[in-house]
Amino acid sequence: MSTRADIHDLGHHGDAEVRDCSGALVDLAVNVRAGTPPAWLRARIADSMTGLAAYPDGRAARAAVAARHGLPVERVLLTAGAAEAFVLLARALPVRRPVVVHPQFTEPEAALRDAGHTVRRVLLRASDGFPLDPAAVPEDADLVVLGNPTNPTSVLHPAATIASLARPGRTLVVDEAFMDAVPGEPEALAGRVDVPGLVVIRSLTKTWGLAGLRVGYVLAAPDTVAALERAQPLWPVSTPALAAAEACMTPSALAEAEEAACLIAVERRHLLAGLAEFEEVRVVPAATAPFVLLRTDRADAVRTRLRSLGFAARRGDTFPGLDERWLRVAVRDRATTNRFLQALDQALVATGS
Repeated sequence: MSTRADIHDLGHHGDAEVRDCSGALVDLAVNVRAGTPPAWLRARIADSMTGLAAYPDGRAARAAVAARHGLPVERVLLTAGAAEAFVLLARALPVRRPVVVHPQFTEPEAALRDAGHTVRRVLLRASDGFPLDPAAVPEDADLVVLGNPTNPTSVLHPAATIASLARPGRTLVVDEAFMDAVPGEPEALAGRVDVPGLVVIRSLTKTWGLAGLRVGYVLAAPDTVAALERAQPLWPVSTPALAAAEACMTPSALAEAEEAACLIAVERRHLLAGLAEFEEVRVVPAATAPFVLLRTDRADAVRTRLRSLGFAARRGDTFPGLDERWLRVAVRDRATTNRFLQALDQALVATGS
């Protein structure tokens, strides 16, 4: 158990690895699947521009999200990306003893600290492959936050294990931003109403290439949704973002996302097979997301050398529970992966790893 926040840059994100590079690097640092939304989605967003004179009306998008998960609309809150949801949770709920399970996306802890909370950390064990140990979570925690599948480890925790963390008087926050990249979403908690205190956060950024549009949503009990909504500014989600949210909930869009998830699984296996050829590289074996986490000595030097060879990888030492030996690499198409593996081979030789 740790409360330290001084040795990890919680504000660092993958986009920093490619910022100001003018497209000169192959981006393996940002874990968005697509470089741009598909043509049909761009068209829906463009069509929404004719309504920009009116204030945003989120009712249709909210109903579409609710229907997609089989929930009443009172259990849905649309947000300006998952990041806004974490800020709302930190500021709107009467939290006294928050716990964040790491390694994971750092924004939940950053939001809690910015709201004045003292955050305790549960650090999962790298030696075991970062499995979730419910016994490690303090019984007195009134807010528990974890990701599934987890960024950056790519580990998918069993839904039953996560649900076992629920307690009376506890809010259990599960970041499912990458769940739609897992074929069939077998461990999803979105749509569950039988887990007390459950809050599920989802994002449309990853699958649909919408990082610049800022759109996500919260699924929770109606009283929790109402508390978060009261903390939101007026009209927090723009008309184009609402149009995108509604469009991504259609049966055809969900089928496309499932097809993409199956393709990602195939391409990830190819990446993992290539990485297994390097004796100097250890990979978290149970990867299920559109990225993998790997460890190698002098990873920072390897990352720098990769940049000189045209590839950007995500440093791992900004995640609590990891250090300078870790890198996160996004899953890409086979040709890109093959070029990356060649570059990694050169980088490892050049750095003596």
